[in-house]
Amino acid sequence: MNLSDLNELDFNNIGSWPMAARLVLIGIIFVAVLGLGYWFDTQSQLDDLKRAQTKERELKGVFEHKAAKAANLKAYEKQLAEMRRSFGAMLRQLPNKTEVADLLVDVSQTGLASGLEFELFKPQKEIPKDFYAELPISIRVHGDYHEFGAFVSGVAALPRIVTIHDIKISPVKDKNSKYPLVMNLTAKTYRYLEHNGGHKKRGKHK
Repeated sequence: MNLSDLNELDFNNIGSWPMAARLVLIGIIFVAVLGLGYWFDTQSQLDDLKRAQTKERELKGVFEHKAAKAANLKAYEKQLAEMRRSFGAMLRQLPNKTEVADLLVDVSQTGLASGLEFELFKPQKEIPKDFYAELPISIRVHGDYHEFGAFVSGVAALPRIVTIHDIKISPVKDKNSKYPLVMNLTAKTYRYLEHNGGHKKRGKHK
Protein backbone atom coordinates (compact mmCIF):
# COMPACT_ATOMS: atom_id res chain seq x y z
CA MET A 1 0.00 0.00 0.00
CA ASN A 2 1.35 3.36 -1.09
CA LEU A 3 0.34 7.01 -0.75
CA SER A 4 -2.07 6.86 -3.71
CA ASP A 5 -3.86 3.94 -2.05
CA LEU A 6 -4.43 6.07 1.09
CA ASN A 7 -6.19 8.69 -1.00
CA GLU A 8 -8.64 6.06 -2.25
CA LEU A 9 -9.66 4.88 1.24
CA ASP A 10 -13.34 5.46 2.05
CA PHE A 11 -13.85 6.42 5.75
CA ASN A 12 -17.53 5.60 5.37
CA ASN A 13 -16.70 1.98 4.49
CA ILE A 14 -13.75 1.06 6.66
CA GLY A 15 -14.60 -2.62 6.34
CA SER A 16 -13.51 -2.54 2.68
CA TRP A 17 -10.05 -1.24 3.56
CA PRO A 18 -7.01 -3.44 3.05
CA MET A 19 -5.87 -5.34 6.13
CA ALA A 20 -2.73 -3.24 6.48
CA ALA A 21 -4.72 0.00 6.51
CA ARG A 22 -7.16 -1.36 9.06
CA LEU A 23 -4.28 -2.46 11.34
CA VAL A 24 -2.70 0.98 11.11
CA LEU A 25 -6.03 2.62 11.99
CA ILE A 26 -6.52 0.25 14.93
CA GLY A 27 -3.01 1.06 16.16
CA ILE A 28 -3.70 4.81 15.93
CA ILE A 29 -6.97 4.44 17.81
CA PHE A 30 -5.26 2.27 20.45
CA VAL A 31 -2.49 4.82 21.02
CA ALA A 32 -5.05 7.64 21.17
CA VAL A 33 -7.12 5.77 23.75
CA LEU A 34 -4.00 5.11 25.84
CA GLY A 35 -2.98 8.77 25.62
CA LEU A 36 -6.41 10.02 26.61
CA GLY A 37 -6.61 7.47 29.43
CA TYR A 38 -3.22 8.57 30.75
CA TRP A 39 -4.11 12.27 30.53
CA PHE A 40 -7.54 12.07 32.16
CA ASP A 41 -7.07 9.18 34.59
CA THR A 42 -3.61 7.65 35.00
CA GLN A 43 -1.78 10.97 35.41
CA SER A 44 -3.98 11.97 38.36
CA GLN A 45 -3.51 8.54 39.88
CA LEU A 46 0.28 8.88 39.55
CA ASP A 47 0.10 12.29 41.23
CA ASP A 48 -1.95 10.74 44.04
CA LEU A 49 0.65 7.98 44.31
CA LYS A 50 3.50 10.49 44.62
CA ARG A 51 1.63 12.39 47.32
CA ALA A 52 0.92 9.13 49.17
CA GLN A 53 4.60 8.14 48.96
CA THR A 54 5.67 11.55 50.31
CA LYS A 55 3.15 11.25 53.15
CA GLU A 56 4.39 7.74 53.85
CA ARG A 57 7.99 8.99 54.18
CA GLU A 58 6.84 11.79 56.51
CA LEU A 59 4.85 9.39 58.70
CA LYS A 60 7.76 6.96 58.74
CA GLY A 61 10.08 9.76 59.92
CA VAL A 62 7.61 10.75 62.66
CA PHE A 63 7.29 7.13 63.73
CA GLU A 64 11.05 6.63 63.86
CA HIS A 65 11.47 9.83 65.89
CA LYS A 66 8.77 8.79 68.37
CA ALA A 67 10.15 5.26 68.53
CA ALA A 68 13.59 6.65 69.39
CA LYS A 69 12.08 8.85 72.11
CA ALA A 70 10.15 5.91 73.50
CA ALA A 71 13.29 3.80 73.53
CA ASN A 72 15.10 6.52 75.49
CA LEU A 73 12.18 7.29 77.80
CA LYS A 74 13.79 5.73 80.87
CA ALA A 75 17.00 7.66 80.25
CA TYR A 76 15.00 10.90 79.89
CA GLU A 77 13.10 10.19 83.11
CA LYS A 78 16.35 9.50 84.94
CA GLN A 79 17.87 12.72 83.56
CA LEU A 80 14.77 14.71 84.59
CA ALA A 81 14.93 13.30 88.13
CA GLU A 82 18.62 14.23 88.33
CA MET A 83 17.85 17.77 87.10
CA ARG A 84 15.17 18.12 89.76
CA ARG A 85 17.60 16.98 92.45
CA SER A 86 20.23 19.42 91.20
CA PHE A 87 17.70 22.25 91.08
CA GLY A 88 16.59 21.45 94.62
CA ALA A 89 20.19 21.47 95.80
CA MET A 90 20.74 24.87 94.18
CA LEU A 91 17.59 26.25 95.79
CA ARG A 92 18.83 25.11 99.17
CA GLN A 93 21.94 27.21 98.61
CA LEU A 94 19.82 30.35 98.30
CA PRO A 95 19.23 31.85 101.73
CA ASN A 96 15.69 32.67 102.70
CA LYS A 97 14.77 36.01 104.22
CA THR A 98 15.76 35.05 107.75
CA GLU A 99 19.16 33.75 106.67
CA VAL A 100 20.34 36.79 104.70
CA ALA A 101 21.52 38.70 107.77
CA ASP A 102 23.57 35.70 108.92
CA LEU A 103 25.11 35.40 105.47
CA LEU A 104 26.13 39.08 105.47
CA VAL A 105 27.86 38.50 108.79
CA ASP A 106 29.64 35.45 107.31
CA VAL A 107 30.96 37.53 104.38
CA SER A 108 32.16 40.26 106.73
CA GLN A 109 33.82 37.80 109.10
CA THR A 110 35.53 36.08 106.16
CA GLY A 111 37.12 39.40 105.22
CA LEU A 112 38.27 40.08 108.78
CA ALA A 113 39.64 36.54 109.12
CA SER A 114 41.65 37.13 105.92
CA GLY A 115 43.35 40.11 107.54
CA LEU A 116 41.49 42.81 105.64
CA GLU A 117 40.33 46.14 106.97
CA PHE A 118 36.83 47.15 105.84
CA GLU A 119 36.29 50.72 104.71
CA LEU A 120 32.89 50.04 103.18
CA PHE A 121 30.37 47.21 103.56
CA LYS A 122 27.04 48.43 102.19
CA PRO A 123 24.17 46.14 101.13
CA GLN A 124 22.27 47.66 98.20
CA LYS A 125 18.59 47.52 97.29
CA GLU A 126 17.28 44.04 96.58
CA ILE A 127 16.66 43.25 92.87
CA PRO A 128 13.76 40.80 92.29
CA LYS A 129 14.25 38.18 89.56
CA ASP A 130 12.12 35.13 88.66
CA PHE A 131 12.11 32.90 91.74
CA TYR A 132 14.92 34.66 93.57
CA ALA A 133 16.11 38.14 94.48
CA GLU A 134 19.61 39.47 93.94
CA LEU A 135 21.26 41.31 96.85
CA PRO A 136 24.35 43.34 95.80
CA ILE A 137 26.83 44.43 98.48
CA SER A 138 29.33 47.22 97.81
CA ILE A 139 32.64 46.42 99.52
CA ARG A 140 35.88 48.35 99.87
CA VAL A 141 38.72 46.72 101.83
CA HIS A 142 42.39 47.41 102.50
CA GLY A 143 45.06 44.71 102.42
CA ASP A 144 47.52 43.00 100.09
CA TYR A 145 47.19 40.52 97.22
CA HIS A 146 47.55 37.51 99.49
CA GLU A 147 44.80 38.73 101.80
CA PHE A 148 42.54 39.61 98.87
CA GLY A 149 42.99 36.10 97.48
CA ALA A 150 42.21 34.54 100.85
CA PHE A 151 39.03 36.62 101.12
CA VAL A 152 37.75 35.67 97.66
CA SER A 153 38.53 31.99 98.29
CA GLY A 154 36.81 32.14 101.66
CA VAL A 155 33.66 33.68 100.18
CA ALA A 156 33.60 31.02 97.46
CA ALA A 157 33.78 28.33 100.15
CA LEU A 158 30.71 29.59 102.02
CA PRO A 159 27.78 27.13 102.04
CA ARG A 160 25.51 29.76 100.44
CA ILE A 161 25.92 31.17 96.96
CA VAL A 162 27.90 34.42 96.88
CA THR A 163 29.44 35.73 93.65
CA ILE A 164 32.11 38.40 93.25
CA HIS A 165 31.89 41.09 90.55
CA ASP A 166 33.66 44.25 89.36
CA ILE A 167 36.90 43.76 91.25
CA LYS A 168 39.23 46.77 91.14
CA ILE A 169 42.56 46.85 92.97
CA SER A 170 44.63 50.00 93.28
CA PRO A 171 47.42 51.38 95.52
CA VAL A 172 46.38 53.09 98.72
CA LYS A 173 46.74 56.88 98.39
CA ASP A 174 47.40 57.38 102.10
CA LYS A 175 51.14 56.80 102.52
CA ASN A 176 50.68 56.35 106.25
CA SER A 177 48.34 53.35 105.77
CA LYS A 178 49.69 50.01 106.90
CA TYR A 179 47.98 48.39 103.90
CA PRO A 180 49.51 48.80 100.44
CA LEU A 181 46.38 48.16 98.37
CA VAL A 182 42.65 48.88 98.31
CA MET A 183 40.12 46.60 96.62
CA ASN A 184 36.64 47.64 95.50
CA LEU A 185 34.16 44.95 94.50
CA THR A 186 30.51 44.00 94.45
CA ALA A 187 29.52 40.78 96.20
CA LYS A 188 26.14 39.36 95.22
CA THR A 189 24.11 36.90 97.20
CA TYR A 190 20.69 35.60 96.26
CA ARG A 191 17.53 35.17 98.29
CA TYR A 192 14.92 32.55 97.51
CA LEU A 193 11.48 34.08 96.92
CA GLU A 194 8.75 32.03 98.55
CA HIS A 195 5.73 32.59 96.28
CA ASN A 196 2.41 31.38 97.59
CA GLY A 197 1.41 29.82 94.29
CA GLY A 198 4.85 28.72 93.16
CA HIS A 199 7.45 26.55 94.77
CA LYS A 200 6.78 25.02 98.13
CA LYS A 201 8.09 27.01 101.02
CA ARG A 202 11.30 25.74 102.40
CA GLY A 203 12.20 25.31 105.97
CA LYS A 204 15.32 26.97 107.31
CA HIS A 205 18.47 25.24 106.12
CA LYS A 206 21.72 25.46 107.95
